Amino acid sequence: MGPIQSFDEFLSLLVRRWPLIALVCVVGAVLSVLVALSKPQVYESVAVIQVETPVIGAGDAATTEIARLLQTIEQRLTTRDALLAVMDRHGLFTDAPGMSVEQKLFALRSAVTFQSIASASQQTFGQPTSVSALLITARLGTAEQAARVANDFAQGVLDMSVAQQASRARDSLTFFTAEATRLASQIATLESEVTAYKNANVGALTRGSTTDRAALETDLRRVSQQVLAVQAERAALQAKERLRETDRRRIEDLSVQEGVLNQQLAGLEAQRDALLAQEAQSPEVERQLGAYDRQLQQLQSQYEAATARKAEAETSLRLEEENHSEHFTLLERAIVPEYPAGGGRKKIAMAGALASLIAGLGLAFALDLLHPVLRSAAQMQRELDIRPVISIPDLGLVAPHKSIWQRLFPGRMRQG
Repeated sequence: MGPIQSFDEFLSLLVRRWPLIALVCVVGAVLSVLVALSKPQVYESVAVIQVETPVIGAGDAATTEIARLLQTIEQRLTTRDALLAVMDRHGLFTDAPGMSVEQKLFALRSAVTFQSIASASQQTFGQPTSVSALLITARLGTAEQAARVANDFAQGVLDMSVAQQASRARDSLTFFTAEATRLASQIATLESEVTAYKNANVGALTRGSTTDRAALETDLRRVSQQVLAVQAERAALQAKERLRETDRRRIEDLSVQEGVLNQQLAGLEAQRDALLAQEAQSPEVERQLGAYDRQLQQLQSQYEAATARKAEAETSLRLEEENHSEHFTLLERAIVPEYPAGGGRKKIAMAGALASLIAGLGLAFALDLLHPVLRSAAQMQRELDIRPVISIPDLGLVAPHKSIWQRLFPGRMRQG
């Protein structure tokens, strides 16, 4: 058990060790003041930007675009060149010539923060959280620099948001206009190619019906029968033993008639062969026309989609020009702060003094633990279970040759 087990013993400890406790408190307080004075003061200033969603055409897509736009702007404002330009405009870190450029860039990136404030409206499950405001905080060594830098970044967000949205709308309109023109040209070229192919294969496309083929076969049989009849009649006449003059003229007429019928028969056969060839070619022509039709439908679908996106881009550009789309408004400019941010020097000094007092008490208690001494009759009776008869108090007589250390750490009191 420790030597301090009652309030009287604690007061006795304070009386005995007060020089040590006072010395630790004074040294700790002085060190705390020095540390507080050496700590650079940091001033914080905040600029607030309100995100106004569009009344016309607002939705989940607009929410996603706003969040992506804010992320893009933040990345561009914190690039190396942009931060160097900010340091040049406001003369930052001119009092620190020993810092390298990379250290200054890191310090400025750490000093400026962008915080998005979520909207209070109810969000649909699976959709990104909408942004209602953006806080730009700057923490720098002087109040004026903190306010100027925060306002500079806020103005950069406003300017870049306008430029980004207008440029995005114009680029979208230009792209989809060119895409619609390209698809229209491809459709016209394909239609011309289909027309030329149909003209080249008009026979296969206009193939005869079953009635036409039956009529052609009937004509072929009729002409063939006529040829056979002419040949039979001529053979009968030539079979006579004596031919009269009329028979000879008849044979000549039959020969001429046979030639004409043979020509008709050859023409009919040629028509039949052409019709059969066209019918054999029709499946390939239909297959090619089907491929043309599918390609044309695909181009038509792409053209309709490009035309719809072009109309959306035109609407977005019109809304942007008339300031009806999503835009940012500087709700509150950063003002020059009157007091440093965070824990001030006074708090550090008070905390150091309190810690010094606790350290002094702890050191005094530790010394009593290292050198246990029975200093009162109550301690002797408690520790040894022996009740002293006589207790001789410390008369406070100090020898002239005792040092300061001996005075801070007095010897044990004798008890009997």
